[in-house]
Amino acid sequence: MKIIITISIIILGFFYTQAQTEGEWIVPEEEAALLSPFEFTADDVKAGEELYLLNCKSCHGDPGKGNYIALQPPPGDITTDKIQHNSDGAIYHKLKTGRGPMPAFENVLTPNQKWQVIAYIRSFNDDYVQKVAVEIPETAFGGKIDVLVNYMKDENKLQASFIGHKDDETQPIVGAEVHAFAKRKFGKLTLDQVRKTDDKGLVAFNLPDDLPGDSSGYVQLSLGLVNMELYGEINKDKSLAFGVPTYLPPLNEERAMWNVRMKAPIWLLITYHGALLTVFGIIFYILLQLRNIYLEGKKNEED
Repeated sequence: MKIIITISIIILGFFYTQAQTEGEWIVPEEEAALLSPFEFTADDVKAGEELYLLNCKSCHGDPGKGNYIALQPPPGDITTDKIQHNSDGAIYHKLKTGRGPMPAFENVLTPNQKWQVIAYIRSFNDDYVQKVAVEIPETAFGGKIDVLVNYMKDENKLQASFIGHKDDETQPIVGAEVHAFAKRKFGKLTLDQVRKTDDKGLVAFNLPDDLPGDSSGYVQLSLGLVNMELYGEINKDKSLAFGVPTYLPPLNEERAMWNVRMKAPIWLLITYHGALLTVFGIIFYILLQLRNIYLEGKKNEED
C-alpha cells in the first residue's frame, strides 16, 4: 500500500511540474518594463548573432526556418509572434532567469551581451521600434562606489553596503541587483540568490552552514553589481571566517599523476619501469636473434 501511495505522489508531482512548465511564462511588471540603456546598432546585431549561434541556436534553431528542437514547452522560432510579442524587458528577464529546459544566462552573458542578443532577435521584426532608457535612475552614480562588507555571525548572513560618491555628495545605491560568490578551486559557487539593495544601499545574503573554508575556516568571497551598464564593473573581494575549517593538502603533497617523479603513484612507477624493461628486453632479444642468424650464415659459408 505504501508503495502505491509513493508512486501516486511521484506521478502527481510529475504532472504538476509539467503543468507548471507548460504554463504561461509570467514576467514581473517591473522587469517587463526594462529598456536597453543603449541604442541598438549594426555592430550590436552582429555581436548578438554570434552569441545566439553559440548559446541559443541549438534549441531555437535557425531564425525563420522553424527547425527548433522538440522540447516541452517548445522553444519556438525567434522570428515568430510567440517571441516577438514580448517586450525587450521580458526577453531580457527570460534570458537572465531561464525556465524548464531553458538555462539561465544570468552568469553566462553580461548585461550588454543579453541586450545584444535582443538586438539580433529584433532584427527580424520590421515593425519593431526601439525604446531606449535615456535616463539613468537617480540611484545610479557616475562617480566612485564604495562597497563595505560585514559578516553577521549571529544570523549567519553576509551584509554589504553600496555607497556612491560624486561631487562631494554621498548617496546610497538603491535598487541595485547584487550577486555573491564563494571562490572555489575551480570556478565560483553562487551564494543565495541575486538580491537588491534597500533604500539605505544595504543588501544581505544567507550563508550556508556547511561551506568548506580553509584550515582556519576562511572563505574567499566576491560580491558585485549585476547592473554593470548603469554602474560599471563594481566588485568587492573579501575573506571571512564563516566556513567549516578544512585542510586541503597542496597538489604536490601526496602521490598523484601531476606530481614530481619521487611522488608519482607507485603503480605508475611500476608500470613505467616495467614497460622500459619490456622494450629493452625485446630489443635485446631481436639483437640476439640477429647475431644467431649472422653466426649461422657464417657457419654455412665455411661448410
